Amino acid sequence: MVAKVILLLVFFGMMIAVGLYSRKHATNVNDFVLGGRTVGPWLTAFAYGTSYFSAVVFVGYAGQFGYKYGLSATWIGLGNAIIGSLLAWVVLARRTRIMSNKLGSNTMPDFFGKRYDSKAIKLAASVISFIFLIPYTASVYKGLSALFEMAFDIPYEVCVIVMAALTCVYVILGGYMATAINDFIQGLIMLVGIVLVILAVLNGNGGFINAVKELAQIPSDIAVTEGQPGAFASFFGPDPINLLGVVVLTSLGTWGLPQMVHKFYAIKDEKAIKSGTIISTLFAVVVSGGCYFLGGFARLYDTEAIRNAAGAIDYDSIVPTMLAKLPDLLVGIVIVLVLSASMSTLSSLVLTSSSTLTLDFIDGTIVKEMKDKTKLLLMRIMLVFFVAISVIIALNPPEFIAQLMGYSWGALAGSFLAPFMYGLYMKKVTKLSVWVSFATGVGVTLTNMIWKYIASPINAGAITMVLTLILVPVVSFITPKMKKEKVEEIFTCFDEMKTNKDKEIK
Repeated sequence: MVAKVILLLVFFGMMIAVGLYSRKHATNVNDFVLGGRTVGPWLTAFAYGTSYFSAVVFVGYAGQFGYKYGLSATWIGLGNAIIGSLLAWVVLARRTRIMSNKLGSNTMPDFFGKRYDSKAIKLAASVISFIFLIPYTASVYKGLSALFEMAFDIPYEVCVIVMAALTCVYVILGGYMATAINDFIQGLIMLVGIVLVILAVLNGNGGFINAVKELAQIPSDIAVTEGQPGAFASFFGPDPINLLGVVVLTSLGTWGLPQMVHKFYAIKDEKAIKSGTIISTLFAVVVSGGCYFLGGFARLYDTEAIRNAAGAIDYDSIVPTMLAKLPDLLVGIVIVLVLSASMSTLSSLVLTSSSTLTLDFIDGTIVKEMKDKTKLLLMRIMLVFFVAISVIIALNPPEFIAQLMGYSWGALAGSFLAPFMYGLYMKKVTKLSVWVSFATGVGVTLTNMIWKYIASPINAGAITMVLTLILVPVVSFITPKMKKEKVEEIFTCFDEMKTNKDKEIK
């Protein structure tokens, strides 16, 4: 216990120290939200990765999908690395940085408003962002607190409140630069921690070969392969179709999440993007691949410890149960690992939501003209407000962690992915197609929450994203186009960038 407490105190002290150090980088709105657009490749790549993977992945997703799909759940982690990291950087990073700089936009809703020349679209995007980032934040608190209860026997409510307060402090102090520096430190902890945890869990089950052998002897209870032994140790697992849905949501979904795309706004230059692509991908392979690989052995822990009073599986307790018998020092490292992952995600979420609400909704709509200092103050107030709401939900969460995150990602990525990506590449995307995408993303998510016509919110989110990727170009083809001069002016940013690059080469 002493070792665990010391590790925590050192970690908390380090986070607060970074917040104090970063205050000088948060003196105006651009610095507070984007770090002055001067963030290098290592900080950006780690900020992207640590915002991507939190307690939701380590506790919620790894436990639930590892139990359902066995070792084939590792495909989710590899999908996150290839689609969610590598391709996201290749397809989005450069164009996002160039066009957002041209438009002078600091947030995704502001990008939509200026790219599609519509204040109404900007306001709608800011409302969608704020509302649907809340359940995601609540799911992070829930996953984090499950491990704290296991390690310290501290009440769930206390864990949630303490984590929220600490996140508030260092983001309020240092803004984006504080989160980026802390993300780098936290990312290093995650890389080392996940490797140590995997080795310890495998060792506790007699080594890798023995653990796989035991897993292969468990008969499948999934409808597709019911009764089949070896399904949980097989290449594609007991239910490859639903597994594909999880891969799509958790990988492609990042392309439309405001807090993820935000990282591309802040990166320094072209060279930093190339380096960041490689760093971010390797980080995802180790962290996400490692988490889901670890979760793949969940069936070996199918005892009363992971079942609720009614005898049903409590997916959120699987990973804490796997770790409960590890040595105290290693448990302390695990706690700091998950704390690192979660606080980096939380800081990204609260910064995104507070800046979106202040800059995209209040400024220019409720308050016509705001001074820079007023915006900074209001963002900090909104940050506390957002954290307070998410804490209230986290104290009485309605679903498993994975379901909470599924609703959030489904609505956000379902609404934003298509108009954002196509808006970077296609000049003929129309305003009406953006509204159709927003309506589809939010509509499918909300109606499915009520009537559950798609059993899994994960699959619902994946279907919504694919649907809007089809709808936006189709609707754009048959609806009135934007003014050609306006669009051409926006896209000159890529010509200007190419001209400048050619000059540098000469």
